[in-house]
Parts: sequence; C-alpha cells; structure tokens
Amino acid sequence: MTEIPVYLFTGFLDAGKTKFIQETLEDKRFNAGEHTLLLLCEEGEEEYDPSLFSGKNVAVYTVDSPEELTEQRLAQALRECKASRVIVEYNGMWLLDHLYNAMPKSWVICQEMMFADANTILSYNANMRQLVVDKLTSCELVVFNRAKSGFDKMALHKLVRGVTRRADIAYEYVNGSVEPDDIEDPLPFDLSADVIVIEDRDYAIFYHDLMEEMPKYQGKTIQFKGIIAFNKKLPDDNFVAGRHVMTCCADDITYHGMVCRSQKTKGLATGDWLTLTGKLTVEYHKLYGQKGPVLKVMSLEKTDPPADPVATFY
Repeated sequence: MTEIPVYLFTGFLDAGKTKFIQETLEDKRFNAGEHTLLLLCEEGEEEYDPSLFSGKNVAVYTVDSPEELTEQRLAQALRECKASRVIVEYNGMWLLDHLYNAMPKSWVICQEMMFADANTILSYNANMRQLVVDKLTSCELVVFNRAKSGFDKMALHKLVRGVTRRADIAYEYVNGSVEPDDIEDPLPFDLSADVIVIEDRDYAIFYHDLMEEMPKYQGKTIQFKGIIAFNKKLPDDNFVAGRHVMTCCADDITYHGMVCRSQKTKGLATGDWLTLTGKLTVEYHKLYGQKGPVLKVMSLEKTDPPADPVATFY
C-alpha cells in the first residue's frame, strides 16, 4: 500500500490558512508539478488563485459539511485527480475526529499546523475552548499571525502549553517578520530530585509530560496522590492509580492513570485515594497493549482526596 502524505492546516476563519497554502503552492521547492489534492473544508474571504501555483496539477475538492467527510468520498477524490499527496484546509468549527475517522488507511498526516489570529484567539478560547483544544492537541506548529508590537506573548504561550508541550510556536507580525517562541517551560517539579514529588495541582502537567517523554522518567522515583482502580483481568498485585483530568471543559474530563505493581493490596478497593511512592519503569503491559509507565510501588498509604479531585492544567 502506497502511503499518501497529508499536510493538514487547521485554525478558525480568517486565521491565515488560505494565504499560507497559496504561498506554499506558489513555491517551486514544494510544488514542482506533483499531482495534489487540495481539500477545502471552509470558504473564507480570501480565495485561491490556481494560476499562480508553480505546478498546475492541483485539483480542488470542496467539502461543505463534516457529514460529507467519508472514506469513500475522499478515496474517490484522490483517484479522480490521481494525486500522490493531499493538502487539507480544515474548518475550525469541525472536530478533527471527523477527518481522522474518514481518512483512507493509506493517508498519513506528515505535517499538522495550526494558524490563529493573535488578536482574537484568546476570545475563541474563552468561548469555544473545546474547539481550540481540539486543534492544539495534535499540531506540530502553532503560528500566531497579525501580531502587533507589545502584544501579550505569554498569554498565547500559556494557551498552547496548557494543552501541549510538544508543539513549536511562532509569532508573525503585521510587518511580515516572524519570531520563534523562546519562552522556557520549566516543569513545576524537580526531575533531578531523589524523590520527584508531584503536588496535587501539578498532576495534569506531570501526566501529560510523562506520556510525551516517557524515557526521561525511566528509573525515577515518583510520589503522587491518586485514586485507584482494580481490574479483574489484571494480576492481584496490579492496579491503576491516577486522577481525573479536565482538558477543556466539564464534558471533557478523562481518567489519566498508570499501572502500579504492589504486594500490599490487601484492604484496598477501587475508589480509594492513596499517596504512592515508587520507581517508574517504561515497559510493555497488556493494559496498554504497548509500552507504558509502570510504577513499582515502594510505599503507599490511604489519604483524603485533594481539595479539587479533578486535575487541570491551570
């Protein structure tokens, strides 16, 4: 099966996606005549000018609603234009799962960028947090454009880092200059400590960083407070400990936990809150179906829930 690279551009209306894609397709270094499917999921004020594309083998296919995103239609569009790659300008008001679930198996996202107007994105975030988080979660680069001198860079930085620590950030000013984000992101706990103590308020950041960069936690001794759960399919000395985490809103609360291994499980039950200290390893576990974090418990004790049982990134 030949893989079809997909270049995915997300963001809300008038965020600058069309301008960037137009300029990209005008660049001979990117567009030297390859058969390309340009999938448009929204119609903004700016329109494409195919006459300026450096290569003329670009076929435009428009999708008017998320219901039109089906594997059959996308595969047919690709066949009709004999494209070897796909560029997607995605509608910011649609959840990305509509696209992910519809993509043919041969389609592979090789680059995902989010564009946002530096002057309006905080308003979008305040009113449509779920949609903003949806676009930030998987992107590799966030471009805040139309930035003006003296704008609050830290507010935009925190917006991104509250969702992902992986994405690069760039600021494009109204004069066309571009500045990479250079704000350091120190973790709120000491990774060099003999025992890395995770405060209640920092669990969401800890878990997110752990899942993104597991190798750096290999062999570290961790202490945190979590609610536990037993599973009959697991050995008697295995249970899961973690916290419920809210990413964007009350409708998006998910339990984020890790496998724990301990000989001292007698008297424990699902729903108990424990303070756990143990050495973390990264290994295969059937609960994950792949490698994941496993805490080899050194000590545990029952405790009261934190003041706010639901962890957040703020």
